[in-house]
Amino acid sequence: MHILLIHQAFAALDEPGGTRHHELARFLVQKGHRVTVIASPVSYLTGTHLPPNSQNFGGEKEGGVRVIRAYTYNALHKSFVHRVFSFLSFMFSSFFIGLGVRNVDVVWGTSPPIFQGVTAWALARLKGARFLFEVRDLWPDFAIAVGVLKNPMLIKLSFWLEGFLYRRADRMMVNSPAYVSHVKGRGAKSVELVPNGADPQMFNPLDKGTKFRKSNKLKDKFVVLYAGAHGMSNDLEVVLECASLLEENRAIQFVLLGDGKEKAHLQVRAAKLGLRNVLFLPPVPKSGMAEALAGADACIAILKPLEEYKTTYPNKVFDYMAAARPVVLAIEGVIREVVEEADCGVFPRPGDAQDMSNAIQFLEADRAHAATLGRHGRQYLEAHFSREKLAEQLEKLFIEMKRA
Repeated sequence: MHILLIHQAFAALDEPGGTRHHELARFLVQKGHRVTVIASPVSYLTGTHLPPNSQNFGGEKEGGVRVIRAYTYNALHKSFVHRVFSFLSFMFSSFFIGLGVRNVDVVWGTSPPIFQGVTAWALARLKGARFLFEVRDLWPDFAIAVGVLKNPMLIKLSFWLEGFLYRRADRMMVNSPAYVSHVKGRGAKSVELVPNGADPQMFNPLDKGTKFRKSNKLKDKFVVLYAGAHGMSNDLEVVLECASLLEENRAIQFVLLGDGKEKAHLQVRAAKLGLRNVLFLPPVPKSGMAEALAGADACIAILKPLEEYKTTYPNKVFDYMAAARPVVLAIEGVIREVVEEADCGVFPRPGDAQDMSNAIQFLEADRAHAATLGRHGRQYLEAHFSREKLAEQLEKLFIEMKRA
């Protein structure tokens, strides 16, 4: 079977960003399928530009995932208007490149950004292929909730486009159980849950992170690490406030690893607060994430305390669990249910820096218990959210679509 994935934010394992799709694609290739990805040459996380080209990741050993880079207007982090131009430029360029990809059985579109779903739908219809549409977060609802999308006409058009794609997908896929009722309520006919997860083989829970700690002068510190996007939704101001409250505890060190539109602002804010217990580090590719998480004693997952974010399954939580690190979870909803069931974390109130500081001090005061929570997370992930098991579920979905 030949699967064509349209994904502007696609990141390979040697690039920073979410690698869910590369990991799933590698598994499909190992099973004998062909996977072609049309992606942006601009990193969705950092905004850095790569030369447009085609690359094969995995080589003969993995069978090879073909990645074609399509022109994208490089302005992701400038403003909302520039961001939309970036999305539209990829929508059109990926469509014309996709016309040249032959013998496709299934076109796989993924949102956000939702505009690339239009490309996937159009290519599927022109090629006589099946159309799988994946929803990774609830756009435009999230954009409206954080105040990015305000114009009433644009909101109306966005809801129309969402419903258009949901109704025309042959099958739909979501990565959180809370999304199922949402997409069905807006026109989806058949919805499959393939949740976020992690590959436990990428992480060594026994690694103490000596190299990471030494290179960043973190020896003997209780390292509390956040890994991921520094954006409007991530509420990292609360982490800085928490660090300010804990500055007198010299044993605790915060590490903010990643990039995004708000990073420069956060760095200025930390400097104004005079925080000596906060270290900002650049993003690392997924292939380097195991080393970074091994150097942490606890890991933070946080989003703004909005009702909409109670529906999410953040990727980072599953990476933390795979690395056997306790989760400081400042998010309510379905992901809390996972962490509670796994007994692998603590739960400060979202938006509450004081409560987060109390939770972190609790873990630092009983490091043996923190390590036990981490082990629980690893065990639960292996049983329920292993990437290989999820990839097998996805392969079954593709086979069903081809036969339909």
